[in-house]
Amino acid sequence: MSLEAKVQIKSLSIRYSDGTESLRDVSLDLYARQINVLFGPAGGGKSTLLRAINRLNDLVEVAERRGEILLDGKDIYAPDLDVVALRRRVGMVFARPVPLPMTIRQNLHYGPQLAGVRGTRLDELAEKGLRQAAIWDEVKDRLDEPASSLSGGQQQRLCLARTLTLEPEVILLDEPTSGLDPISTAKVESSLQQLKEAYTIVIVPHSVQQAARVADQAAFFLQGELIEYGPGAKLFTRPSDQRTEDYITGRFG
Repeated sequence: MSLEAKVQIKSLSIRYSDGTESLRDVSLDLYARQINVLFGPAGGGKSTLLRAINRLNDLVEVAERRGEILLDGKDIYAPDLDVVALRRRVGMVFARPVPLPMTIRQNLHYGPQLAGVRGTRLDELAEKGLRQAAIWDEVKDRLDEPASSLSGGQQQRLCLARTLTLEPEVILLDEPTSGLDPISTAKVESSLQQLKEAYTIVIVPHSVQQAARVADQAAFFLQGELIEYGPGAKLFTRPSDQRTEDYITGRFG
């Protein structure tokens, strides 16, 4: 299968206003219809990169950014780029589920309504998102209950479904199962395997074990540097760099 680069990161460096350098000269391609895993010890720059891809870093104090991020060949930091439209194309799911303080149905309608969707299309998008997030059967009779009544694992899959209602092209996930039990984690991972058939998925996993389970492509980060990246099957069994092998085998981190 030939791979198509959906997102291209070119010589990206990011330094925060407190002097912290989070990324140093990072270049890599993130592929369409693949699960692209960014892994490594805490403080390696993985979450910074994730947030840079849909410009959430605009909301924090970045002192300096150099390099480019291209989505379908277009620079997402171009002066005339519509950031709101970008964030509809590039959705984000965070470590802690953050359902809106409203019903399950209203959570799912909220984003599409802001985007101008009306009528029965709202319910169609809601059902599609819930099915894709593997939670439809659990909540289809509870749509008018508060989202807060769901379990933690259900809330996280609701947040994934809410992202999917906007029909994004890229889904970013920052440790989406870090607070979930093993059964809920398995459901989220299973959903990702199905979603990659239609979406570009970029995930920061919460453990090396999860990284190895889900990665089609994997990138190992250490202290702001990209150490190596390539097919997950190779990187987790025959890494090229000793530092990658040391981290995977638990010698540090």
